[in-house]
Order: sequence, then structure tokens, then C-alpha cells
Amino acid sequence: MKKLYYTCMESPVGTLLLLGDGESLLMIDFHGGRDIRAEWTENRTPFEKVIVELKEYFQGERKSFDVPVKPVGTPFQQKVWEKLFEIPYGETVSYGGIAHRLGKPKAARAVGSACKSNPIPIIIPCHRVIGSNGNLTGFGGGLEIKRMLLSLESEMEMAKKIKKVAQ
Repeated sequence: MKKLYYTCMESPVGTLLLLGDGESLLMIDFHGGRDIRAEWTENRTPFEKVIVELKEYFQGERKSFDVPVKPVGTPFQQKVWEKLFEIPYGETVSYGGIAHRLGKPKAARAVGSACKSNPIPIIIPCHRVIGSNGNLTGFGGGLEIKRMLLSLESEMEMAKKIKKVAQ
């Protein structure tokens, strides 16, 4: 078993716990370190790139991430998480929409469960998945954080459009 490293970083949505194996990011947790395990080693160095990219994201300067991630999950969860990467910045898709993209149109609830199990939120953008009626539903960090992330992305997209029109 590889050694696991962690660090915490402050963000506009609170303290984030980052966990990785020195090569890949394994987890982002919104609970800011309350679940740190004794076998993990605190070390900020392996997370320098992810911290920079997350800061850029929160400043509206980054729409996708380049850091290597290694989410652990079932084959179905992995497929769902792959589909989440396809949702453009500033846009949303319903759970049913993801199920259709997977060729499993009746699997909306299973998609919701996979989103709930996403160990690397923000980077694997499960916050962009909403209910079929347009309502915000479920999110590991809570609906207020989901709302904040979606608001950040839509504001940045709107600012970009306004800037283009003004030129």
C-alpha cells in the first residue's frame, strides 16, 4: 500500500482536506480535516499543483483541471465520474441526462448515488448535476456549497460574455 499524504487549504467554500498518494489526488473533503487518519502523513508539497489550480478555479481563471486524479469506486461510479468531466464549465445536466449519456436511461438514481460517492468534488464536477426539474439536489459538501460553486461558474461565464460584447 502506498503512503498517503494530506494537507488542508482554505477556500471560499471553507477548509478543504486534500488526500493523495504523492502522484495522484485521491480525495477532496469539505469537512476540513476532521476525518484525518493516523496513518496519513501531513505534507503540503505533493499538493502544490492542485492548490494552485483550485485557487485559480475559485478566482475564475481555471475551467478545468490538469492534476492527476485517481478516484476509487465501482466500475459504474467510474463511468459516471468520466461523464461528469464532459459537463462544460458553467453548465448543468440532470441526473437523468447523465444516465442517458451512459445508455442507461432508467439509472438516474444510480447516477445520483455515484455523484454522492464522488471522492474528488470540484475537480470531478458533480456540482454541475441537478434534478430534472432544475432544482439543486444532494451534494457531499451541502447544497449551499453546490449553489456557491454553480454561482461562481455562471458569474464568470457571464462576465466573459459581457467583456466580449464590450470589445
